[in-house]
Amino acid sequence: MDNNSLDQTRNLGTIKLTMFAIGTTLASGVFSLSGDFAAGGAHTLAVLIGWLISGIGMFGLCMCFFKLSYLKPELTSGIYSYAKSGFGEYIGFNAAWGYWLSAILAQISFVTLFFSALSYFVPALGSGSSLLSITCGSILIWAITLLILRGVNQAVSINVAVVCAKILPIIVMVVAIVLARAFDPAIFMENFRGADSGMSLLEQVKSTVYVTVWVFIGIEGAVVLSGRAKTTAIAGRATAISFLSLLVLYVVISVLSMGVLSHEELAALGNPPMAGVLEAVVGPWGAAFVNIAVIISLGGAMFTYSILSIDSAYGPATQKCFPQLFTKLNKNNSPYVSVLITTIIVQIFLIIVFFNESSYQVCYTLSTSAIMFPYIFSALFFLQVTIRGEGLGKSGGGEKLTSWIFAIIGSVYGAWLLYASGVTYILISALLYGPGTLLYMYTRKEQGNAFLPKAIDKITFVVMIAAFILSIIMLANGTIKPF
Repeated sequence: MDNNSLDQTRNLGTIKLTMFAIGTTLASGVFSLSGDFAAGGAHTLAVLIGWLISGIGMFGLCMCFFKLSYLKPELTSGIYSYAKSGFGEYIGFNAAWGYWLSAILAQISFVTLFFSALSYFVPALGSGSSLLSITCGSILIWAITLLILRGVNQAVSINVAVVCAKILPIIVMVVAIVLARAFDPAIFMENFRGADSGMSLLEQVKSTVYVTVWVFIGIEGAVVLSGRAKTTAIAGRATAISFLSLLVLYVVISVLSMGVLSHEELAALGNPPMAGVLEAVVGPWGAAFVNIAVIISLGGAMFTYSILSIDSAYGPATQKCFPQLFTKLNKNNSPYVSVLITTIIVQIFLIIVFFNESSYQVCYTLSTSAIMFPYIFSALFFLQVTIRGEGLGKSGGGEKLTSWIFAIIGSVYGAWLLYASGVTYILISALLYGPGTLLYMYTRKEQGNAFLPKAIDKITFVVMIAAFILSIIMLANGTIKPF
């Protein structure tokens, strides 16, 4: 692409880029914030500390993506390309595998919440993991697959409806709580620290990790698009505004909810929890309104994430990270092998969800576990780039300082995510990542390349397989339960 063509693609202003980033990131998690913190054991103080850590850490990580999109513009194949460029073939593959799995598991979580919301109007559906829900979910997923195979990759009207469905109930909830004066400071301060809960403050803060990361998944895709901004300054401004807007929104929802219902009441709310909060404020119509919004929102989200999960298989294949078979296109220019394999894996997970009666929260926790690996190695890659001074030679002292600050914050936050996740979820992650090694072996053999070309590949392989074997043993003993 010549410079004139490149300049023509850089046509996004601050408002358009900011709205795109918010629309991409704002998903189902916003509807469950009200109860998920409480259900995990976090009380008011722990939630506020959790948001503080997440706000600083995720912003640092977000800016790592933003900086890399400019310092390494040639790495355009997704965030897994950062891990591959910085740490070798095997780590790069696992980043791609984890990103793919995360998108797949996100679809599973959407299906469970979609039918849980729909059951408010059709009780026969039961929970989001009931036989009828999973059956209907399977039909819906395969219907979307058929659309994609026919070449239907975009639906602007659907996206507009989805964004409205996300925003309206949030506005209604905030306005209703304020106008009805439903926020009670006494309730907010009750059990502020949860001293009698049996969990220390640190344990409560750690329990917020998966919720706070889940609601920001997608921000990395929006940041990458910042390369189409009119100027670097506009891209940086839009990135900061979109992130901070979302953070403020999430904190406001969390705080208001904790002033309407007690900790115990919030923890007992069904899916989606926001419906229970609004019902407590304005009555049954509030719950119905939120459930309708969730249904519309998740309908579009399932379509969007179906495409994302397919792209997460097709993209790495075009870069020789996945087997070449994944790149095959049908007459409609759709990567039909990636489409079918992805949908089959989604179907398998749906069956597992049914037999284990898994909830929306369990599914999104697994999705978050899968994406932590590519997130962490992206931050470490930016730290590596900053240490080497790549692309920063002509930058001023302020630019270099901010790069160091963001690189350190992103990397430290990655370490915090691993620590807060705990051994159990690290082993569960190993269960998700272990099988990917078979696909990696096939890909390397197909290309005639060495299995583990560098020392770091060998070390990572040994650690990964050891963790996978240990997780299998603990799974057999009933020590851990992924779903």
